[in-house]
Amino acid sequence: MAKVLLEMKNITKEFPGVKALDNVNLSVEEGEIHALVGENGAGKSTLMNVLSGIYPYGTYTGDIVYNGEVCKFNKIKDSEEKGIVIIHQELALVPYMTIGENMFLGNEQGKKAAIDWHKTYNEADKYLKMVGLSESSKVLIKDIGVGKQQLVEIAKALAKNAKLLILDEPTSSLNESDSRALLDLLLKFKKEGLTSIIISHKLNEVSYVADKITVVRDGATIETIDNPDKKLPEDRIIKGMVGREITDRFPKRPGVEIGDVKLEVKNWTVFHPQYEGRKVCDNVSISVRKGEVVGISGLMGAGRTELAMSIFGKSYGKDISGELIIDGEKKSFKTIKDAINAGIAYVTEDRKGNGLVLSNPIKINTTLANLDSISPKMIIDKDKEYNVAVEYKEKLKTKCPTVEQNVGNLSGGNQQKVLLAKWMFADPDILILDEPTRGIDVGAKYEIYCIINDLVAAGKSVIMISSELPEVLGMSDRIYVMNEGKIVGELSKEEASQEVIMGCILKSGRGE
Repeated sequence: MAKVLLEMKNITKEFPGVKALDNVNLSVEEGEIHALVGENGAGKSTLMNVLSGIYPYGTYTGDIVYNGEVCKFNKIKDSEEKGIVIIHQELALVPYMTIGENMFLGNEQGKKAAIDWHKTYNEADKYLKMVGLSESSKVLIKDIGVGKQQLVEIAKALAKNAKLLILDEPTSSLNESDSRALLDLLLKFKKEGLTSIIISHKLNEVSYVADKITVVRDGATIETIDNPDKKLPEDRIIKGMVGREITDRFPKRPGVEIGDVKLEVKNWTVFHPQYEGRKVCDNVSISVRKGEVVGISGLMGAGRTELAMSIFGKSYGKDISGELIIDGEKKSFKTIKDAINAGIAYVTEDRKGNGLVLSNPIKINTTLANLDSISPKMIIDKDKEYNVAVEYKEKLKTKCPTVEQNVGNLSGGNQQKVLLAKWMFADPDILILDEPTRGIDVGAKYEIYCIINDLVAAGKSVIMISSELPEVLGMSDRIYVMNEGKIVGELSKEEASQEVIMGCILKSGRGE
């Protein structure tokens, strides 16, 4: 029988107005990959923050028993000294520092005040090789993709002599091939004796990699499911998460009539803002009709986000050329405000960095894109601001005790709903949704899909960018496929499939 490495016993953690964890129990055996699943706000990340010392001993009740010893962690450094290392969903890397500098930040190599740079980079290269990265450790973080940055975080954890690795949504920003490569790396480390806890909403990945799956719902442990054959049906996990079966992942969209072309983008070319002469969008032409959901699919780095942001008031790129036509009339935007005034909204993929002001309440975030509507005589009507926020809280079923709560205290799925509310209140005709369900659970995804259906039923036009092929296929009326800055395929709902989409990408990569 395998040795129990970690036991968390009767962990209870409260925040003002909410009990985030209620007598939660978790047992992890040495050398296993243990998945933690549940809806947004279920308490998964809170539990791992307790384990890693982010929430110090004394701010919760219950016991952490690690390697047979009762532990009282007061800070992250305490848990790391025991070999417990957490990698958060938002990567903690400094863009303008090298890979090597990032890997040993706070864990510097050398003596006293002198850093041994030779040792730093040699050690960094050694750990990069372990995770399968061929980049030099002297490369800047900003010059590598998100998938490689995730591997740097794992190398950084290994450099801290990790015995128990905690990964919070490690594949949320990755495409399918990068995600599978990362999961295979975890399986490789498992064979070498490393224990992992993985939080993920991608249930196919959970089933593929986890030996056991613990379900948390409403701050309580529901069950732990064995997965010895790595073939556990996703529906079985979903039932535990939401307390019911979800028979259809994508809600039907009955009776929506697709109308005239609302937006046309013709021969759209965008250059990188820093790298001279590098095209990120190359002669792109797309359109979206009233009442239509148009999906944009492609691998990481295909240019999808760059396209969306450049359309949205030239918020990305330089030397932008091409035509933007709304309702048959040519438009030219110099600023984001121009785009908003023309009825375009862009729901960013980076809700925490670019979408929301985390230190501000829900009510302020909800009205931020349409302050004129709550500001007669240039003064914000606080009562109207509050009432609008409450209206959208109820409409989108956002889970929060009050709209006075800071957005930073909400779960990922509820933050996403506030971000959607912000742009819905601006009443746009065209919504560009960039990874609208990234890092949120299956129940919250379904609710967001229903919101999208309601928007197009009201005659809105939606462009949806997603790295999850099932989502693109399940929600789109038409799909554009992008690769290396170009449109390499346009597919109707009937002819689209995962194989056809990947075929478009692979053929374009071979220059066919």
